[in-house]
Amino acid sequence: MRLADLRGRRVAVWGTGREGRAAVVAVAAHHPADLVAVDDSGNFLSLPWEGELAAAAPLTDRYEALAEADVVVRSPGIPQTHPWMVKLREAGVTVTQGTALWLADHADRTVGVTGSKGKSTTSSLVSHLLAALGRPNLYGGNIGVPVLDLPGDADQYVLELSSYQCSDLTVSPAVTAVTALFPEHLDAHGGEEEYYRDKLNLVAHGPKAIIYNAADPRLAPRVRDLPGAIPANDPAGFHIDGDHVKAPDGTTLFERSALNLPGRHNAGNLCVALAVLTALGIDCVARADDLRAAAASFQPLPHRLTEISDPSGITFVDDTLATSPHATTHAIDAYVGKPLTLIVGGNDRGVDYTVLRDHLEALGAITVLAVPDSGPRIVDALKGLEHVHAEVVDDLVAAVHRARELTAPGGVVLMSPGAPSYGRFRNYEHRSEVYAEAIRDSAPA
Repeated sequence: MRLADLRGRRVAVWGTGREGRAAVVAVAAHHPADLVAVDDSGNFLSLPWEGELAAAAPLTDRYEALAEADVVVRSPGIPQTHPWMVKLREAGVTVTQGTALWLADHADRTVGVTGSKGKSTTSSLVSHLLAALGRPNLYGGNIGVPVLDLPGDADQYVLELSSYQCSDLTVSPAVTAVTALFPEHLDAHGGEEEYYRDKLNLVAHGPKAIIYNAADPRLAPRVRDLPGAIPANDPAGFHIDGDHVKAPDGTTLFERSALNLPGRHNAGNLCVALAVLTALGIDCVARADDLRAAAASFQPLPHRLTEISDPSGITFVDDTLATSPHATTHAIDAYVGKPLTLIVGGNDRGVDYTVLRDHLEALGAITVLAVPDSGPRIVDALKGLEHVHAEVVDDLVAAVHRARELTAPGGVVLMSPGAPSYGRFRNYEHRSEVYAEAIRDSAPA
């Protein structure tokens, strides 16, 4: 289904956040017979619905507005398990998303990147490297510009796509990349296998190339035999050999340290990005010098291990994009050897925190401050680890104040939540803003 197919039809846009707002503007331009916006989760975090948006799509909180529509365009944050989603499926109402509508018109010019970890870094790396090699592109998606807000005349698009966005696709981007698979968002998808199914829907509709991280034990068996599958982080693909980045033929491209990002996992993301470039027709061996310079000039993403200076001598770190315990373990590794206070917790999706416990069990002393809603479960998961001091705090602001009491000068306070932001924050940026403000307000004079 394309946006043009909505002309003359009754359309309901479900969700009034960034994606919902972009959907209303895009759908209205195609002259539906009727357009309404639906928000069943209105609370103090909701942004005003007024002006041109309200004129184009009156706002309601009624399920009937969805049931009466020919097509429902849901925002990515609406889970598959929402009771209204179940009822809509049973009633046979067509449900899609803005990303699916957009890709129906632009898939042949699009790179789509997803993964339980690494999708943000890898997609932004792809966009950065392409631009550095003289291949202009537009970047958007999950943490960038909503795809429906992107101009439609670019030669190349690079999208970072969440499992929510992937789940409704009926067309795959021409070039796809998957960086990792591990249990995430289980409450929203209905279970682990359902999450993997929705995530891998990105590659289910005939892409020309599927770049995958062959070192990931959950991912590789699910995609390596698909048509167009190309491994990375494997001797048969771009891979890390000691301190060097190597091409599939064994040629050394440049030293791993050229990449301006810490951690071996980020070097693995670079290998996936290089495979994407190759699928787009770029000779990475011939352009090795240019790629080295481009890797060195890449700037880390905001909110991904972003360090915040503080007059106390404590280093505060914003890693709010780490929304799973697996991602949190990688963040912890970046500060091994320093006195560390970890702030963790957020929206509780029922994720198993055993992976965090197992990781901390092998490390030295650490303080863990756990915030609602998943905080109490995290503290319970860490019980019995003698070198781990773990306690529940009321909220993120209280965690920053408590961290100042417990962290010595020269130490690190790492906010790597291992959980999403929604429920108590509008989005991940809002969580970062609250964190930074709490650091400023509590700083010593």
